[in-house]
Amino acid sequence: MLFTIALGGNALQQRGEPLEADLLKKNSLAAAKVIAELAKEHQVLIVHGNGPQVGLLALQNTAYKEVKPYPFDILGAESQGMIGYVLQQNISNYLSERTVVTLLTQVIVDKEDPAFQNPSKFIGPVYQEAQLEEIKKQNPHWLIKPDGKYYRRVVPSPKPQQIYELEAIQSLLTQNTIVIAGGGGGIPCIQDSSGKLAGVEAVIDKDMTASLLAQRLNADHFIILTDVEAVCEQWGTPEERKINDISVKELESKSFAAGSMQPKITAACQFTKHSKKTAMIGNLTQLKQIINHQAGTRITC
Repeated sequence: MLFTIALGGNALQQRGEPLEADLLKKNSLAAAKVIAELAKEHQVLIVHGNGPQVGLLALQNTAYKEVKPYPFDILGAESQGMIGYVLQQNISNYLSERTVVTLLTQVIVDKEDPAFQNPSKFIGPVYQEAQLEEIKKQNPHWLIKPDGKYYRRVVPSPKPQQIYELEAIQSLLTQNTIVIAGGGGGIPCIQDSSGKLAGVEAVIDKDMTASLLAQRLNADHFIILTDVEAVCEQWGTPEERKINDISVKELESKSFAAGSMQPKITAACQFTKHSKKTAMIGNLTQLKQIINHQAGTRITC
């Protein structure tokens, strides 16, 4: 069976933690261990998030004033290499008999996507409300929105239209290779009428790219792993309630936080509607229980 796993950037870098390399390595060990166990018996494609990490690269990017800041497509490529390397190495250490490959992946988007006019993708570290005035003073061009009880920078997040390296990913999977691809949602590119690619300033949502990959590759299972146990109604309130099993129709009738849970819901529903198969959302540490229907949220037709 082919499992497509969308691994949240916040699952690799816990909220409130400093964005340090040692912590990225430490947190990725847990992901690598559970994924390696799954890969002993199945094909696995991993799509990781990069929100905290690409935000850090953007901050570091502006520190050296002698050159113009690098654009987000290049920063996205950097984050694919950085996170992919750590995951690849750790999975290989747990499962040395299997080949693990990180593939730099370009994802084509529509240059007219309305997301360019309405940024919604959270990146970088979280900030307390007391920090906002100083942060905005230092970065007047930033757009900042609430993220739960914190605040974070947001950037455009256009919908993925096409995976440029899809055939290469398919080829690697047929050779029983564990593939890490579409990291951070992929490197955002537009394509002209002659087929030439050019990067654009954006960060694609990794869950949407993972869903598209799962659909195109006819994956048997699509699992979104994050830092929460399940999809919850009224999240963060006294009325919070976990959702265990739910249909696409019912789930789509509900509303969730636009910059965090809603993209996961949309991605899961799109996979289920397209494939008629079950999508799952849950905590990274409970992957086995999620697969066995003992944890997380299951979205069905």
